[in-house]
Amino acid sequence: MAVTACAAALAGCSTSNAADERPLVLTTFTVLADMTRNIGGEHIRVESITKPGAEVHGYEPTPGDLRFATDAALILDNGLGLERWFEQFVTDLDAEHVVVSEGVEPLPIGEGAVTGPYNPHAWMSPLAARVYVDNIAAALSDLAPEHSDDFTSSAEAYKAELDGLYTELVTALDGVPESRRALVTCEGAFSYLARDAGLQEAYLWPVNSDQQGTPQQIARTVDFVRTNEVPAVFCESTVSDKAQRQVAADTGAEFGGVLYVDSLSEPDGPVPTYLDLLRHDIEVITTGLSS
Repeated sequence: MAVTACAAALAGCSTSNAADERPLVLTTFTVLADMTRNIGGEHIRVESITKPGAEVHGYEPTPGDLRFATDAALILDNGLGLERWFEQFVTDLDAEHVVVSEGVEPLPIGEGAVTGPYNPHAWMSPLAARVYVDNIAAALSDLAPEHSDDFTSSAEAYKAELDGLYTELVTALDGVPESRRALVTCEGAFSYLARDAGLQEAYLWPVNSDQQGTPQQIARTVDFVRTNEVPAVFCESTVSDKAQRQVAADTGAEFGGVLYVDSLSEPDGPVPTYLDLLRHDIEVITTGLSS
């Protein structure tokens, strides 16, 4: 009902930035918006529906959030079942629509997850993110072909930075003993990053819209941490860390810190850009597992 109401309300909502004639690209969350700004540069405008700090899985769009949508020339979303709330809305818009995870080899997600059979968090892998970058650059080139060379050049530079972060991740974990190479988080949002790093993975719940922090989830995670002698556990910025701190208390593991996944921070926060987000998470994870 909220989506229907938004679509109806948008008939009277136009962008306030009418003087800016650059094409408007609308993304579903802040990570995609930042990637798109880096590739599009000065040639496009970018807006994100969800704002910094917002939880993307069960988000309910409002007319205010979607005030730019009627003027959007291009819409980019993650796909892989992440933005179920957005699917109805897209059908009411005339803008071109591109799923930026297209071409990523998806990983499975735990039973009971409401997003579908695949883990949607592929952007958490520096390697999979290269596919995102190529898809965004291609979509922007179709939108504004006169700037295609610039988009391609920016995309190549951006992928080089992603490659550097991947190398940083692998190098930082080189000295971690095999017995400690396990990543335990609240949400199962790190499967792609764990694969890149050669880490086992465990989590309390598959996605944030599932039941969170049940006794069964805590007990299962406690068993994993004890069995594998995991030195540190982590939780994401958009959910309560209470259940994970209980896991730490019950096992003697350290609470290794806060990770970012679905949203960037405000500009003066710890992860104002997508590359900052990856860099922050890599540092927190490698420090926790190395301690």
